[in-house]
Amino acid sequence: MNYKIRSIRADEWAAAKELRLVALQDPVAHLAFLETYDTALAQPDSFYQERAVGAAEGAEKAQQVIAEGPDGEWVGTVTVLLEEAGTVDWAGFAVERKQGHLVGVFVRPEVRGIGLTEVLFDAALEWAWGRGVERVRLIVHEDNERARRFYGKIGFVPTGVTVPLGGNADERELEMVVERP
Repeated sequence: MNYKIRSIRADEWAAAKELRLVALQDPVAHLAFLETYDTALAQPDSFYQERAVGAAEGAEKAQQVIAEGPDGEWVGTVTVLLEEAGTVDWAGFAVERKQGHLVGVFVRPEVRGIGLTEVLFDAALEWAWGRGVERVRLIVHEDNERARRFYGKIGFVPTGVTVPLGGNADERELEMVVERP
């Protein structure tokens, strides 16, 4: 595999924006992301600049890891957010212990199946473990079978916690975690 796995730099916001927009056009984006392509496209550049600064190499509360192809094209990404004990998460649930939260998982279709997602996850988990988290979690839509199978294969297990999706009481997302080794 001739891909470089690394954290983004703050000045790479335009590439991060471009990859996010590609991800939001994926056929399962409606199951995997909490925003639409149109919403993301409408965001000003300052939104992406701030997001990149907050998740760039050296940032303390988040890290965006990318897979960069031999030609420099970004072909995959995952972001890990730190959640501190005693706070409330994005869904309104109490955070009981220091943990990482993986979000924004995406690998371009043309390079899926070659192990990039595993390597991205390894880098994200290493960053989180290095910050003293007790576990790392992710939230996956109950109908996203491909993602759920992958997460299980690499060691994430369901906790039984479900997160209702905003406008549709019939749809839920499931929490999966991996404990610190």
